Amino acid sequence: MSVGSLRFGMSHGEVVAALGATPPVAWRPGSPAEFGDAAVTTYYGDSGRLMCVAVDAFRGPQVVLEDLSPAGCEPTELEDRFTRYAESRRAEVCHSQDGSWGSEELGLVIRTQRAGDLLLTRPVFVAREWAPGVADAQLGFVPQEEWAVR
Repeated sequence: MSVGSLRFGMSHGEVVAALGATPPVAWRPGSPAEFGDAAVTTYYGDSGRLMCVAVDAFRGPQVVLEDLSPAGCEPTELEDRFTRYAESRRAEVCHSQDGSWGSEELGLVIRTQRAGDLLLTRPVFVAREWAPGVADAQLGFVPQEEWAVR
């Protein structure tokens, strides 16, 4: 339904206002919007409404799902905790072609982001409409630009 103050279905203007952030200068409909000062990237559907939010692994805000904090962790530290969290909610865990893991029921895929030798988790939240195949880099709705983030 939401990621902090961002609610799925918002327009780009509403996202800018909710973040209180400097809007991306070169943003255009259909492209991702990188909010450097908020350390999130937003993606919009064909309708121009917010459908996906990726949290930067290194500078992003700390997001919390009840007792699980999926941003900026070591992947091996988070994977077991994520699996237990998903299972406790009767949500199935699925894996992507690149080894990311996620859950359609939770509308979340946990990717990784690299800086030198460091690899940390980058959570990507999606609206219910984009949840089918959330961890499928080829057939799912998560934009290809997000799968290219390394």
